[in-house]
Amino acid sequence: MPDFHAFPTHLPHEPAFSHEDPATIVDRCHTPDLEHHNDGIILDRRRLIDHTGPARRNTREPDIRLHETLLDGDRAAARHTMTVLTGKDRTLRVEVHPFARLAPDGRIHRVHSITRTVEP
Repeated sequence: MPDFHAFPTHLPHEPAFSHEDPATIVDRCHTPDLEHHNDGIILDRRRLIDHTGPARRNTREPDIRLHETLLDGDRAAARHTMTVLTGKDRTLRVEVHPFARLAPDGRIHRVHSITRTVEP
């Protein structure tokens, strides 16, 4: 069973910086009927997999700081800050606040995520 407490740190890192097949990573952490709502944009499984290409090309040197996680039955939430160096040597820091519904096997079934860019 996946560990939700690891999702905020491993999930952004694995698709962007691993050489593993993106579909394998997504399927390990999410159900096939995933709905990922991020700042009003809905990503399904295919769109989440497709998002890894630009992430792999445009980011490097990740630093993910987990501030807190909450888990109550099949509901989970987290607050973390992700800092990356872009391909253009620009530092980007984003606060991420995901609120998730978990499947019985612990994978994420639905997530609503709010982000905001903060000064590095």
